[in-house]
Amino acid sequence: MSPEESQYKLFPMLQELNEKEKLTLSPRATFSIQGTRRFEEEKRSYRQQFALDADRILHSRAYIRYIDKTQVFCLVDNDHITHRVLHVQLVARIARTIGRFLRLNEDLIEAIALGHDIGHPPFGHDGESFLSDLSVEHGLPAFQHNIQSVRFLDNIERKGRGWNLTLQVLDGILCHDGEVHSRLLRPQQLTDFDDFDQLLNEKEKNPSLSILPATPEGCVVRLADTIAYIGKDIEDAIILGLIKRADIPKTCAEILGSTNGTIVFSLVTDLIENSSITEADGATIGFSEEVSSALYELKKFNYERIYLAPATKRNIPLIRECYRKLFSFYLDCLKNRPEKLPRGVDLMSDLDSLYSGPYCKEEKVRDFIAGMTDDYFLKQASSIGCTVPKIG
Repeated sequence: MSPEESQYKLFPMLQELNEKEKLTLSPRATFSIQGTRRFEEEKRSYRQQFALDADRILHSRAYIRYIDKTQVFCLVDNDHITHRVLHVQLVARIARTIGRFLRLNEDLIEAIALGHDIGHPPFGHDGESFLSDLSVEHGLPAFQHNIQSVRFLDNIERKGRGWNLTLQVLDGILCHDGEVHSRLLRPQQLTDFDDFDQLLNEKEKNPSLSILPATPEGCVVRLADTIAYIGKDIEDAIILGLIKRADIPKTCAEILGSTNGTIVFSLVTDLIENSSITEADGATIGFSEEVSSALYELKKFNYERIYLAPATKRNIPLIRECYRKLFSFYLDCLKNRPEKLPRGVDLMSDLDSLYSGPYCKEEKVRDFIAGMTDDYFLKQASSIGCTVPKIG
């Protein structure tokens, strides 16, 4: 019996799993049978919709490249400093814990969490800022990593075919912004892919536009993103000698704790206790006023003492210059001198016949750079004569 024939034996179990969700999940949760894809698929799967999406994201090339992408601290010779691959796993675990207690769909939560940062370019938010400036200079919309995450998964992966992920997963990825401080989130209705495409286009035109996930699971991931990084960044900063534990604001330490473990525990517990998922009133995901205020103060502390600290930013000028020179070099090669491209560099040429819609040279350069790991970025910059920062 072939694998294709064997899987048909599991379809009754799929139906059982879908029926079980009706008994175990909140009426306001997102059920697996609600998963909607842009394109109908010929092969039927015995896996539930959102579990299938999580698997597809894990098998994407973009996910593999998480392993060498900066979270906060770059070019640090310390194996215990967080990289983005760990961050997304922490978000997934924290969000699934919250989702379990709120009786939400953990598969949907996991898929959103695993894919939410796939569009981050090399060197974290600084790299995102540099690539955004270059995009605007070359007539493209401002670069936003959440939109790029959707672009990779929906348009670029698999030579332009994308992974055909569900609407609910793509929406959660698009709307995950953990940098914006929110005490409470309520899902914003989204009907179909036409609505999603319109929302994405509006966000692309106006990066400051406030958008909210369409599902309570997406709301959970958005807040879990903050929970995952806020205390972990403090621990990394302590390891690197940027701050001392005693520097944490007293009020924050009293309410949330002074270690990553206690901070995560306090935030997760408060979020579970103060969120409401009812059939009558809908879903409200959020913190108490006291904990939300303490979290906001802790964010300000992190920005002032960690993210904007001179030691954190010491390599940024060189990285900025590498971004600018690489972008110009690749664009010039595409327009005038394709023979000058370094060996092994293929600027998205295999997407020409599959990419949905026009795909200009500036977009190809943007997407190629956005997909790089930190190490590959530095090697490419060095190969065209850039002065690159050293690990240390």
